Amino acid sequence: MLTDRIEAKWVDAFHRVFELCKVQPGEAVAILSETQSRALNVQLAELALARTGATVFHVVVPTPKQDAPVPVRSTGASVALTGQTAALESLKAAGLVVDLTVEGLLHAPELPHILSGGARVMMVSNEHPDALERLVPEPAMEGRVKAAVKQARAAQEMTVTSKAGTDLTVAMAGAVTAGVWGWCDRPKTVAHWPGGVVVSFPAAGSVNGRLVLDAGDVNLTFKRYLESPIALTLENDYVTAIEGTGTDAELIRRYFAAWDDPVAYSTSHVGWGMNEAARYEALTMYDQRDTNGTELRCYAGNFLYSTGANEFAKRYTKGHFDLPVRGCTIALDGVTVVEEGRLVEDAA
Repeated sequence: MLTDRIEAKWVDAFHRVFELCKVQPGEAVAILSETQSRALNVQLAELALARTGATVFHVVVPTPKQDAPVPVRSTGASVALTGQTAALESLKAAGLVVDLTVEGLLHAPELPHILSGGARVMMVSNEHPDALERLVPEPAMEGRVKAAVKQARAAQEMTVTSKAGTDLTVAMAGAVTAGVWGWCDRPKTVAHWPGGVVVSFPAAGSVNGRLVLDAGDVNLTFKRYLESPIALTLENDYVTAIEGTGTDAELIRRYFAAWDDPVAYSTSHVGWGMNEAARYEALTMYDQRDTNGTELRCYAGNFLYSTGANEFAKRYTKGHFDLPVRGCTIALDGVTVVEEGRLVEDAA
């Protein structure tokens, strides 16, 4: 059991991230939180920012009522700012917004408005600081992720295969690719901590084949390691068949069906993790309330497949699965970037 108290080492961790974000003395920095945010992280952010000499202010909004048929977890699309016009204007005026909302602003519809004023947004994932401390980003991560993004943006096709039976093809023409290395130091940019991942949002009708989630792979929406294989058939982005027996397959079928929305079955993004410090086994070490699972999205060599909203394909839904898959070989136009779950960073 972890204790929610201020630790000097955690203030140090937050301060290091704000140093990487190039927070300047006198810069206006907004700490955005909601009433259900992790209070410890809000306090740590304030104390760490005080060391930088920035001019800090809080924007705190009530956590909205639930409006989904099932629990919503780890979407990166917070609804905390819905209708909060005055709050949005204050965030837009900041140089840096430290995002401590529960779900995060990464895919929130209000994010473009905040960025339009020149603000940069540093999303601190809803993790216990015990995990954040281990995953303070290293400067070398920036160059590595940027190189991977360049490869993905230049590719026409991504293929993903595995000994478990995955055989997936992603048309990359028209895809929007982004990389996160764990901090943001330029206006109108967004990052999240932990970082170390590259993801592509394919254009509509781009993803086809078979994705096998083997025993030991992870369903991060449920914060659960799978105990038995599940095979997903994908046709023009959409999951059209779910094969498998047992609890894991039943949970996935029920959660998909609960949305009563075909878009919930569609592909959101594909990509791979690049963070050598992130640990696949970390989910076993934390109570569910203490982890958001971002660490497992970015552990090195995982193939990250996600369902749900893809604004670049004009699809919107709150239904969302993040599924890091082990042991995959990922190739871009035939050039291997991940081989059986191991990074191949000299492929370029």
